Amino acid sequence: MRAQTPDYLFRRGNWFYFRRGIPLQLRNHLGRREIKVSLGTDNPDTARRRCRVSAGDRNALALAFFFASLERDPNRNQKIVVVDDPMTSLDEHRALTTIQEMRRLSDDVAQLIVLSHSKPFLCDLWQGADTALRSACRIVRANPGSTLAEWDVSQDCITEHDRRHAMVRSYINNSVGVDERAVAAALRPILEAFARVAYPEAFPPGKLLGPFIGLCEQREGTADEILSPNDRIELRALLDYANLFHHDTNPAYQTAVINDQQLLDFARRTLAFAKRA
Repeated sequence: MRAQTPDYLFRRGNWFYFRRGIPLQLRNHLGRREIKVSLGTDNPDTARRRCRVSAGDRNALALAFFFASLERDPNRNQKIVVVDDPMTSLDEHRALTTIQEMRRLSDDVAQLIVLSHSKPFLCDLWQGADTALRSACRIVRANPGSTLAEWDVSQDCITEHDRRHAMVRSYINNSVGVDERAVAAALRPILEAFARVAYPEAFPPGKLLGPFIGLCEQREGTADEILSPNDRIELRALLDYANLFHHDTNPAYQTAVINDQQLLDFARRTLAFAKRA
């Protein structure tokens, strides 16, 4: 028995169409009562599959309607607009477009309040906002219930790579109060991050520095040379030291002896290597 055709599908001639009514509050802004889209098929089962919309597509469509309604509102410069978690279920490729639209919207309304669970999204939005007008807060647990507290966005915008670099630089300048073992463990990720950016084709995600160094040696003296022999030898020496402080290369990594002068030397050399053009 064939399933009943849902109300959002209708047939005109040989083709099925998707049809949805536009909410009343948006009809005047959009100048239409409904949306109709040809599904390009005369098969009802195919039509049902083609009109299935992902959660990301539904959210993107809802945001598009919302932005369109505001754009047509002549009094939008007097409005306080609240956007609640716009990144929920949105596909990653729509993130930048959403951020750009939010920034444009902030210039057109009296106040824009954005709520979100996504720190990366909020950090990106914060970095492009007017520094004289923006402010940030977070919801924190209180007894009883919860309350608002100031949020230092800049701290959450700092990446782990930034923190590693800052820790190693701090150790080089003054070792007092710095965790030497954490500094030693940070050297290999710094080298990996450098190689990932400097040589993305030869060092893609998931590749290890050991095989990368082997590839560099194979290509020495060819048109596809990656590192000079001296640079390759230096990277091998840096990696051999850094591997002492990682569980996958040294089972006794937690008890490996750390000499301050030796660590200082390798820390300086690691940062110098990661600064090369």
